[in-house]
Amino acid sequence: MKPSIRPAAVAGMFYPGSAVTLARELAQMLDDAPQKQVARPKAIIVPHAGYAYSGPIAASIYASLGALRGTVRRITLLGPTHRIAVSGLALPASTAFATPLGTVPIDQQAVAAIVDLPQVIVHAATHAQEHSLEVQLPFLQTVFGDFSLLPLAVGDASPEQVAEVLERLWGGEETLIVISSDLSHYLPYDIARGTDAQTARHILDLDPTLDHRQACGATPVNGLLLAARRHGLQAQLIDLRNSGDTAGDRSRVVGYGAFAFHEVDQHAN
Repeated sequence: MKPSIRPAAVAGMFYPGSAVTLARELAQMLDDAPQKQVARPKAIIVPHAGYAYSGPIAASIYASLGALRGTVRRITLLGPTHRIAVSGLALPASTAFATPLGTVPIDQQAVAAIVDLPQVIVHAATHAQEHSLEVQLPFLQTVFGDFSLLPLAVGDASPEQVAEVLERLWGGEETLIVISSDLSHYLPYDIARGTDAQTARHILDLDPTLDHRQACGATPVNGLLLAARRHGLQAQLIDLRNSGDTAGDRSRVVGYGAFAFHEVDQHAN
């Protein structure tokens, strides 16, 4: 395959376009994150808005993962499509993704492991301007350093189809699954808090019946919840806030949650 790089599309909008400014902002958010005890996760759910809005919530879970640097070498990253609709789960046509912090290679072994599935397609246009995956990359680069990436933009698919893909990519301790999703959208602050608390309960119960009013990434989230059930994982709530808590107007807020999924016996130790 001829090397090709998917350039950063939302640098300077969702997060700083300067490498120096971006690195400084990430370091500050990670330093400011509350120190929570998190069992070693197999998967996480993190929000994907502009860093001014959801960055502190994302940092709350990424800050706990520093001990996995050098162990986690493969990231499977799923997020919803916002600009171009697609049927199934879309792989990029590129061989690397770029951010101001550098490039991340696409895991070609992981691509080969799933490309035969009927719900998996290659669709460059879906990835070209999609922010749900890109905004995670600077956090991942900062926390993990060198790793390979398997990015999937999830469109019209069933939770079972997502879970089937995750099963093939599950791997061992070298693989972390990252699901990028915000929660409720544009509700008044108090209503959003109640709605997002109910959504968090569904996630903690591994109930794969969320709809897109509860989470824009409901499809990949539901797929993860199915897979987590099958692997006997337990969910942990790390943070639950909204844009009214960070940088937004409280009349219309967007909800953000951070969750970790780990083996049950790890939580007991």
